[in-house]
Amino acid sequence: MLQFPKDFIWGTSTSAYQIEGAWNKDGKGPSVWDAFCTIPGRTHNGESAQVTCDHYHRYKEDIQLMKAMGLKVYRFSISWSRIMPTGRGKINEEGIKFYSDLVDECLANDIEPWAALNHFDLPLALEFELDGWTNPQVQDLFADYAEVCFQRLGDRIKTWITFNEAWVVAMLCYGLGIFAPGKTSNSLPYQAGHNLLLAHAKAYRVYDEKFRPTQKGKIGITNNCDWREPLTDSQADKDAAQRALEFFFGWMTDPIFFGDYPQSMIERVKERLPRFTPEESALIKGSTDFIGLNHYTTFMAEHVSENLKASMPYSNSGIAEDQDVNLSTRPQWEITDMKWPVVPEGLYKMLKWIDERYDRPIIYITENGCAVPDKVENGQVNDTRRINYLEGYISNCHKAMKEGVDVRGYFVWSFLDNFEWTLGYQMRFGLHYIVPETLERIPKASAKWFKKVIEQNGF
Repeated sequence: MLQFPKDFIWGTSTSAYQIEGAWNKDGKGPSVWDAFCTIPGRTHNGESAQVTCDHYHRYKEDIQLMKAMGLKVYRFSISWSRIMPTGRGKINEEGIKFYSDLVDECLANDIEPWAALNHFDLPLALEFELDGWTNPQVQDLFADYAEVCFQRLGDRIKTWITFNEAWVVAMLCYGLGIFAPGKTSNSLPYQAGHNLLLAHAKAYRVYDEKFRPTQKGKIGITNNCDWREPLTDSQADKDAAQRALEFFFGWMTDPIFFGDYPQSMIERVKERLPRFTPEESALIKGSTDFIGLNHYTTFMAEHVSENLKASMPYSNSGIAEDQDVNLSTRPQWEITDMKWPVVPEGLYKMLKWIDERYDRPIIYITENGCAVPDKVENGQVNDTRRINYLEGYISNCHKAMKEGVDVRGYFVWSFLDNFEWTLGYQMRFGLHYIVPETLERIPKASAKWFKKVIEQNGF
């Protein structure tokens, strides 16, 4: 068993929309996902998260499962529309009470709460009234919402994450139209991304100036990125892989460290990419205490030349014509139920890339895990494939740490099987299996294995 530092954090993550249920209970307003799931054809079998894991009513039971696993940290997200039903104005005290009770229950069981302020579920009213993240006004509304959370919960929550995967919100929600609100455009995602970054910076400054002196916590952002490996040793493919990483992770991280977007984006996106004013650049630069990384998989990257574009269809993670990158997989790679390759060394390479580009920042791996078919046998799931996946990725995290990368924690996605966005309930991601008909939590072998990892590393 590899040994990690005694203060290394072992945790699991969830998101509000995917597990809470109670979508219209106790004053909660609708989110964009509540509406999106009612549109025929948008989700698998027309499923929604109106009930999902019912964490809203069963959080005490869930925290007891965490305690039994030996978990010391629980990373969850807060539903903006449960706190402020229309995204602004009136505060819903019942919503505040739920999260306050959740935090207290965590602390009573020696589990540290980490909170993300947004995990894809923008209040529906802000999309209807202001066109959501494409409107700069939402920057300040998010900062106002964040301030409410800091004020009411920050005496007990000491680690905050502004956004989970801002790239997903910008690209999948406003570019490719896959996620709520389902808009397609080659310019809206860059507008949305710009507003998300500035909203993050404003929330960070609110915490830094008003709350950090007394609450003494930390605040950062979680960005997602798959590793991009050059298909060949050609310079063109090496450049393509680097460009793909810059359009993915660099888009949402470079401004926070350098005050501006990657040069490759500036050159290629041109006038569709909003630019920061000097004041905005100063506001956003340095606006994080750590980097949260969500990482799952790896793809090969090759350059697509102009003369091939017309005749060769190619896939891309983002807007294809802006990157000129074709993605592919190796035939020998194992594939998960999400159709994502299992390539543990990709995490090592991703961590090294971040370490070098951003001059050795503090990193938390805030999500890592895999979806595999679950078969219940004698009331349990013997999920050997998931154990092998986690062991491989954790080992590569350890390898990066031995070489000086400052990784301070690892969170499995996810604590519970849940509503997997447009894929509905068919994907199995959690350390505990959920039977939707009864909401029974069935133990998995990986939950026991993860407990063993925690125990053997000093907790």
